[in-house]
Amino acid sequence: MDVILDSIISVVHINVIALMLLGIVIGIIAGALPGLTTTMSVVLLTPFTFALDPLPGLIMLLGIYIGAMNGGAISAILINTPGTPASAATCFDGYPLARQGKASLALNVNFVSSTIGGIVSVIVLILVAKQVADFALRISYFEMFAIAVFGLSIVASISEKSIVKGLIMGALGMLISTVGFDPIDAFPRFTYGVTDLFEGVSYIPLLIGVFAIPEALEQVATTEQVIKIKEKIRNVFPTKQQLIDLIPSLSISTIIGIIVGAIPGTGGDIASFAAYDQAKKISKHPEEFGKGSLEGLAAAECANNAVTGGAMIPMLTLGIPGDAVTAILLGALIVHGIHPGPRLFEENPQFVYSMYAGFLLASILIFPVCLLGVTLFARTVDIPKHFLWPLVVVLCVVGSFSMSNSLFPVGIMIVAGIIGYLLRLRGFPMGPLILGVILGPLAEENLLNALRASSHGRAVEIFASPIALILFALTILSILTPVIQSRRKKKLSEQK
Repeated sequence: MDVILDSIISVVHINVIALMLLGIVIGIIAGALPGLTTTMSVVLLTPFTFALDPLPGLIMLLGIYIGAMNGGAISAILINTPGTPASAATCFDGYPLARQGKASLALNVNFVSSTIGGIVSVIVLILVAKQVADFALRISYFEMFAIAVFGLSIVASISEKSIVKGLIMGALGMLISTVGFDPIDAFPRFTYGVTDLFEGVSYIPLLIGVFAIPEALEQVATTEQVIKIKEKIRNVFPTKQQLIDLIPSLSISTIIGIIVGAIPGTGGDIASFAAYDQAKKISKHPEEFGKGSLEGLAAAECANNAVTGGAMIPMLTLGIPGDAVTAILLGALIVHGIHPGPRLFEENPQFVYSMYAGFLLASILIFPVCLLGVTLFARTVDIPKHFLWPLVVVLCVVGSFSMSNSLFPVGIMIVAGIIGYLLRLRGFPMGPLILGVILGPLAEENLLNALRASSHGRAVEIFASPIALILFALTILSILTPVIQSRRKKKLSEQK
């Protein structure tokens, strides 16, 4: 109880709350801007948190995460353009409601649904994470290696159009992760005498380069303009009966969002579509879906916000990111000297409980922030691209430079951005690259330790563990599932 009380006190400090609110506002605005995704908004602001202590820095990033997931619905509702991929399903009913003159009602239903999904997911995270971590503490290097391999198998499910290209990018990420000192013998590898590479390729500049720079170049290259908001936004809140009618939709969507979020490699877009489908099936008025259904809108937004807490479960307990944003959060924690995994709960329990308190408080505070700033946030979609994206590039350079107050990380960011842009033109996904960079060291270190722990360094002993065998089976299933689904879609399209 002393640890919990100290954790709560550390979070309710005025400076921490101020950073939290700043992160929420930045996240909402970034999420509302089409093209500036949740991932990119967290990437751009991550370097600026390194001047802070780990807890305030993480809570600010969590505020951005929660705010951006919520803000993505604003542009989806008002101009039929999802601010983030997770808000794609919101367009189905959000925009028809806006066309009917109910934009404010749709926005407020979004705020209510998002808040409920976020709060419940954080509560589940608090209840489940410690148990998962306790179980993970009882496993050996063999099982940890199997967990890392299973995490790497997610490459297949996040490879977008081509699984082969995704696997290539995943392998490239693992190769990049080998730069620097060997994790066991501390022998420098692939550094070529460059002292700046002794600690490996800087993770954050690489992340900024492959995500933000290619997106900025693509956005600047296109001439497409977004639709401007013409009508005035008036604050109309849903009635008590409307909120009661949303309970079944919100309940099933919250469950789906948490489960989908806890599965590594998924995300808010998958959760929102799955929840939308299930909400339609249980609805008393399925014919209204796609025409301005509050249930459909609530389902999509509740699910994608419930992903936030669910995605934190594998990240905190196993060190495996649940989605792209938690991958960035994982990297930020590592830079701060905090290594997520089962031992985090034993070695730094106060940080864990403080993070829980901050996460829960941010999930609650986002509701009044959205209600008070609904008109301001709605107008962010009008910001011209020729002002926005040059600012993004400036933030990329400043953020990379702030890593070590040197130009070397900026060079990494620029090179990664150029290569990332060229690879993106060829259809190579960036997600698998980052996954390989993150999980490569985890797999390598545990494999080497497992071989050392086994008799005569025999790798075959890894397969003697039942848990490892189950994880390897899940790995094979994770790789084959997208292949089977792709072939089925191809056969269906040929039949049509």
